[in-house]
Amino acid sequence: MPRVLSIGLVLCSIVTQVGCLGPVTSREYKSSDVPTEFLLGSEDQIEINVWKNPDLSRVTLIRPDGYVSMPIIGDVQAAGLTAEALAAQITERLKGYIQNPSVSVNVKELNSYAVFVLGEVTKPGKYQLKSYVTVLQAISMAGGFTNYASKNRLQVVRVIESPGHKRQEIHIPLRYDDLVSGRGEPGNIVLTSGDTVVVP
Repeated sequence: MPRVLSIGLVLCSIVTQVGCLGPVTSREYKSSDVPTEFLLGSEDQIEINVWKNPDLSRVTLIRPDGYVSMPIIGDVQAAGLTAEALAAQITERLKGYIQNPSVSVNVKELNSYAVFVLGEVTKPGKYQLKSYVTVLQAISMAGGFTNYASKNRLQVVRVIESPGHKRQEIHIPLRYDDLVSGRGEPGNIVLTSGDTVVVP
């Protein structure tokens, strides 16, 4: 099967799977689409520390529905938040029960993180990872470019959830020469879970 057709079929498959979660629209890339912090996901193991309250502190997995269970306050949405945002949410919920709560959240183990590398690379496919990777690292894990790769026409395909729970697919154009030289924007970005690096 030609590589171009293969890319198209896999991308269609990814979009179809994402579409099961709701309608997906496309729009142009904006610099704000590159997050500066990492987002938690289902099956990630996190450590929740409530200062001076060991009975409330715990190491737990984020459930498949995206929530964690806490004593007193019950279920708390975790998936899609940064560790800092989750700590703030738990802190706010605890204010009705303990005085001046202080909460921290640390990621112990990444289980939700996976990226795709497609097109003119030696080993295209899905990569389930235990730590965050950049675009260049993902390409390296995929065995590097083939002889036919258009290195300066890279794209990262990302699906994000905007306010109102509307899902949008964005395409982030990248040039390999800029990535290795450190020039240009957005640079050698850290991939978020579900990102697809496309090498035409």
